[in-house]
Amino acid sequence: MQNRRSKLVFKAYSPNQTLLFPSNLEELIDANHPVRIVDQIIDHIDIGPLLDTYKGGGAPGYHPRMMLKVLINAYLNNIYTSRRIEAAIKENIHFMWLAGMQRPDHNTINRFRSDRLNHVIKNVFSQVVLLFVEQGIISLKEVYTDGTKIEANANRYTFVWGKTIKYNKNRIVEQLKELWDYTQQIATEELSDSEDVDFEEISSQKVAETIMRIDQALKGKPISKKIKQKVNYAKKNWPDKIKQYEEQEKLLVDRNSYSKTDPDATFMRMKEDHMGNGQLKPGYNWQISTTEQFCVNYSVHQDRSDIKTFIPHCQQFKELYDQMPEVLTADSGFGSEQNYEYLEQNQIKGFVKYNYFHKEQTQKFKLDISRAENLHYNEEKDCLYCPMGQQMNYIGERKRKTDNGYMQTYNQYQAQNCYGCPLRGPCFKGKGNRIVEINHKLRRYRQQARDNLMSDEGMMHRSQRPVDVEPVFGMVKFNRGFTRFLLRGLDKVSIELGLIAIAHNISKIAA
Repeated sequence: MQNRRSKLVFKAYSPNQTLLFPSNLEELIDANHPVRIVDQIIDHIDIGPLLDTYKGGGAPGYHPRMMLKVLINAYLNNIYTSRRIEAAIKENIHFMWLAGMQRPDHNTINRFRSDRLNHVIKNVFSQVVLLFVEQGIISLKEVYTDGTKIEANANRYTFVWGKTIKYNKNRIVEQLKELWDYTQQIATEELSDSEDVDFEEISSQKVAETIMRIDQALKGKPISKKIKQKVNYAKKNWPDKIKQYEEQEKLLVDRNSYSKTDPDATFMRMKEDHMGNGQLKPGYNWQISTTEQFCVNYSVHQDRSDIKTFIPHCQQFKELYDQMPEVLTADSGFGSEQNYEYLEQNQIKGFVKYNYFHKEQTQKFKLDISRAENLHYNEEKDCLYCPMGQQMNYIGERKRKTDNGYMQTYNQYQAQNCYGCPLRGPCFKGKGNRIVEINHKLRRYRQQARDNLMSDEGMMHRSQRPVDVEPVFGMVKFNRGFTRFLLRGLDKVSIELGLIAIAHNISKIAA
């Protein structure tokens, strides 16, 4: 055993040895490591807008270019919390090299991310994308758009529902009106000179004034103990409750819910399995546009519906690059009259499905005579023809305003005589003669979308969309583990998504 051990040879190991020339971190980093790409790209962009966020004077701070490099490299390596980034700067040679051996603490890192990058991150993102465009890596002419929900940093049980607020306000108003009517009967003389109360438009101040008038009018009157208790309860609680509901409605704006932990977050159905099933959680709607799996545009929204986010998302593309894409492809979640009109006005060739595009290709749909889409329209006579060939004449129109405030027009057509028709059952089951509503503008847009989608170019873009935009969500959510925001508020989550998008694009270059 001793003879065998005497032949063993190892390299010298002396961790406490003093070096004559300290090792250079540059020599310890591989030539093709992604951290070098982060360093090169951020060195090539203009950080003027970021410098404008500093006032100047006082003690010298950490250089914003260094801080930006560190943050992007952290998101590139799936490190998101400020404390873990602080630890990486002290322990990881790649972060040490980027930081030039400087050691900003987690508070400094968090302040830089939350405050300095606010309203600046999109400028940095667009510069990185334009750098790739200049190098011929990607193009902004053809983009693929889609959206996903990401959970907010909020407690899922701290919800405030718009319908509940409305119900509670109406209940207080109804009870107040009952008290007012009761008081008018008991104290007619006391209220004879006072103005009537308008219960349609109610406010906390008006509720307080009305309760005070009721209380004064009932003083000395023979009323029951129950009425006294109700007036006292109303005087103590109702004005504050109405004020609370008013403040909550200001936070809601046009949403149906928000979280008390993060008031900017809306409760959304999160897709947590391959079937799209999931829990109702506070979150944000993240929209992206990609080309060659590079993210070229991102936006974050409080609305659950992709239809409402489409136009703001496209508007941001124009703000970032002072141009619109020539071709845009999206799934059926974006197909609406307003969005088709927007594409037409901005001369964008759209390959955007509508909600029943695939369904209408089936034989069952085509043979369904109860659907207005299957009725023949005569444009010259402005009439429809029912399945029996009977002419359906124009009888008027109906206006409808969408949730976005967009006005739609529906023309109405009525059959002449449906009595005794052999197709009455499958065609129309209501009473009287059948009335059909047609939105001709939407019908034209859908025909145009159908022609585009069924063309050779449309088939190519339809097959490319799922392999271009959807893998980006997979990489971010599953490969990078970014399924929940760390920061709170619309502005701050937008910063996080900007860092994620930049890190994703650099990882594509590094690959």
